[in-house]
Amino acid sequence: MNLVNILLILLVIGGALFLVIFLKDYVNAKSKGELEVEGTVTAFSLTGFFVNFFDTLGIGGFAPMTAIFKQFKLVNDRIIPGTLNTAMCIPVIVEALIFIKEVKVESITLISMLVAAVLGAIVGAGIVAKLDERKVQMGMALALGVVLIIMLAGKLGIMPSGGDAIGLTGIKLIIAIAGNFILGALMTLGIGLYAPCMALVYALGLSPLVAFPIMMGSCAFLMPAASIRFIKEKAYNRKGTLIITITGVVGVFIAAYLVKSLPLNILTWLVMIVIAYTATKLFLDAKK
Repeated sequence: MNLVNILLILLVIGGALFLVIFLKDYVNAKSKGELEVEGTVTAFSLTGFFVNFFDTLGIGGFAPMTAIFKQFKLVNDRIIPGTLNTAMCIPVIVEALIFIKEVKVESITLISMLVAAVLGAIVGAGIVAKLDERKVQMGMALALGVVLIIMLAGKLGIMPSGGDAIGLTGIKLIIAIAGNFILGALMTLGIGLYAPCMALVYALGLSPLVAFPIMMGSCAFLMPAASIRFIKEKAYNRKGTLIITITGVVGVFIAAYLVKSLPLNILTWLVMIVIAYTATKLFLDAKK
């Protein structure tokens, strides 16, 4: 069995484990009348579909979803990080199952970076889940600021363009592992992993061809681990997670198989404007 098949099987196992734990918690909360009252089925459905639709096409999901949660008051600020991870866990795994067909990257580099991201997420989720609302607001504001800077750097062409390596050794491999550990931890706070991970692998001289399996694999593998931690800490929105999971998967399939590509340049700039506004609002709320 080749490496690709092993990775895909592990993804399925991780997703199945997450679903079992989540559904058990959801059914238990529903029987006790503890499901959240914020947000409507329609609002969560549209959010799940469109955010994951554009995430599949390369826009990224965490920042737009944070903006929607915040602007329409769908999720309490304190549990936004947990809900981002739990709600997008299955859709992101589906993305990985669709797109990771051939891993053009040296095995040690890929596996070590995936493991580092998962460990970072486990550590990060345990910390973020216990933060109070003000700290979460401030953290998300800073996280969105980082995402905005990275997106702007990409648009202006000042991000590293990568090299032609398919693997790393020595100090570069250590930097990659440490960097992905940090990115895995930060993802639990609401920083999407795609853009910063791409910047990391480019800066270390890896070929742009290997960026996708690394960033997609890192994201897909860490999300079940982080999500399970958020579920155990009760730091997520159950209703939103269920609805977004279902409609998000639909959005992924339509984007991957029917649309495949769109002229996303203008939309990306609009997303950046929304991110800037949301980050400012979160920062001001935290300062109150």
